Amino acid sequence: MFPVDLYVKVRRAVMVENKSERAVARYFGIHRNTVRKMCQFAAPPGYRRAPAPVSPTLAPFVPIIDAILEADKQVHVKRRHTAVRIRERLRDEHGYRGGYTLMREYVNGVASRQKEVFMPLAHRPGHAQVDFGEADGYIGGKKVRFHYFCLDMPHSDACFVKTHPTEDTEAFLDGHLAAFAFLGGVPQSILYDNTRIAVAKILGDGQRRRTQAFAELQSYYLFDDKFGRPAKGNDKGKVEGLVGCSRRHFMVPMPVADDFDALNGQLLDGCLKRQRAVLRGQSDSIAQRLVRDRPALMPLPVTPYDASHKQSSRVSSQALVRYRTNDYSVPTQYGHQAVLVKGTVDWVDIYLVGKPECIAHHRRSYAKADFVMNPLHYLALLEKKPRALDQAAPLQEWALPAAFERLRRLLEARMDKRGRKEYIQVLRLLETFSIGQVEHAIGQAHHLGVLSFDAIKHLVLCAIERRPPKLDLTLYPYLPSATVGTTDAGSYLSLLRQPALVTQAGFRGSV
Repeated sequence: MFPVDLYVKVRRAVMVENKSERAVARYFGIHRNTVRKMCQFAAPPGYRRAPAPVSPTLAPFVPIIDAILEADKQVHVKRRHTAVRIRERLRDEHGYRGGYTLMREYVNGVASRQKEVFMPLAHRPGHAQVDFGEADGYIGGKKVRFHYFCLDMPHSDACFVKTHPTEDTEAFLDGHLAAFAFLGGVPQSILYDNTRIAVAKILGDGQRRRTQAFAELQSYYLFDDKFGRPAKGNDKGKVEGLVGCSRRHFMVPMPVADDFDALNGQLLDGCLKRQRAVLRGQSDSIAQRLVRDRPALMPLPVTPYDASHKQSSRVSSQALVRYRTNDYSVPTQYGHQAVLVKGTVDWVDIYLVGKPECIAHHRRSYAKADFVMNPLHYLALLEKKPRALDQAAPLQEWALPAAFERLRRLLEARMDKRGRKEYIQVLRLLETFSIGQVEHAIGQAHHLGVLSFDAIKHLVLCAIERRPPKLDLTLYPYLPSATVGTTDAGSYLSLLRQPALVTQAGFRGSV
């Protein structure tokens, strides 16, 4: 390649001094063709390599390779041919004897020429994008993999992130409610991928059949929904970037929290701090641009949406209702009845079909094949079957104060089988009163020497009503409230000697 200085001299000699190309070529010692090229370009055009020739070994197989790569466009990216697999097929099916390097260079060249080019986009205020991500962290001292809901406002780049134990309908609904509350309004439209939580089916014309839960959420808040193309994450690139940004900035190193509420508090603080940033290509901070986003939001409804996943079920013979692979108890009186289960991120509520009152309220379990049983639900049945007291599964993990176990020992020692029934009746007081109130009444009963269900219930009521207890001990002949002395045999002899004094007392002691 000739220097630019030579270009200047040659071009000036030909174009200004009107010398012939032959004379200039002879004077500078270069070829006439070179002089002609220098007159065409003001500076060296650089080396322009001709298209790389295809190896003679590979050339006969190029049409086959191109057909394979073209067919791959119709299948999922994870099922497309690699250069290794194409070489194997050509070797086995067409007798190819070339090496892997030739194949890789050709396939990579075709792939680079087929890469998609994207259009820069501008985003109007009041619109959002939503997606889920997953990461690891220490929750309650245990390493777990959690899922996090992300909402991004592309106009202002404001974000909201909230974690959940699983990515399900309950988390999807809860994330929307929390994000709307954070923004103080509802976006005009939200762009999603084709998650099964929202899309039940993609129809032939590209329309989406929405799930029941998502349709109800959209009907309540009246935002417009949009969906990206299947397997095209760039359609919602803003929130895709937020998923990665949240993982790198909010979850590195792995977050440590006592529970999900504490972890979500950390993430909310991170989202607020991020609003101070001024991103590349912007002159205002995220917070300043969010001010322009908020007026474009739709107002929130007066009452929040019931973000629960509803499921019909039936109570089993053991008074259990299954929800998300786990069994939850209901009072035994509702056995074999149809129920409606409402599951949220934190709670599981069970209702009789067509009835407004909740018959069971449980903390939701995220284990698999777990049994969540409230001992109080089984006490009425236990009263009818007292012999099951020691083997009743709902009572095995019931942590009661030591006063209850002591009461049972004393009642069974004094009244045998009747004592066990009395103890179960005392347990049934916990259906109405707190453990602390019943425990205090048991302690008073011990002090007064009146161990029975009726006495303990009376003492509980007196404590609540703030009145002194009035226990009539004549109604409890079996209570150890009397002290009887030892009978003196001489008293019987005196009666025999004096038959006229049969009316006189012949026993010593006090009652």
